[in-house]
Amino acid sequence: MVKVALLVRLEAKPGKEKDMEQFLLSGLPLVEAEPATTAWFGIRLGPSTFGIFDAFPDEPGRQAHLGGKVAAALMAKAGELFSSPPSIEKVDVLAAKLPG
Repeated sequence: MVKVALLVRLEAKPGKEKDMEQFLLSGLPLVEAEPATTAWFGIRLGPSTFGIFDAFPDEPGRQAHLGGKVAAALMAKAGELFSSPPSIEKVDVLAAKLPG
């Protein structure tokens, strides 16, 4: 069961949209190694707007993710890929349907 999540909004610099796609694709293997990351989605919201939605069973799981490899990669690429700093929102999950 998931109770907490992160909603991250990313705006790509002009001409960096393909690089942003590759960045999100490269994040999947990193989060697959995180036992407390129950669900993770790299998404495209518009031509240059991307996002990440990920869900966790509890606050320690969310904090472990925020201190993990994907978060570090996100901050390392911020100056190169993003036209503005990532918007990272902590959200509560009220209802969810997950496989399994």
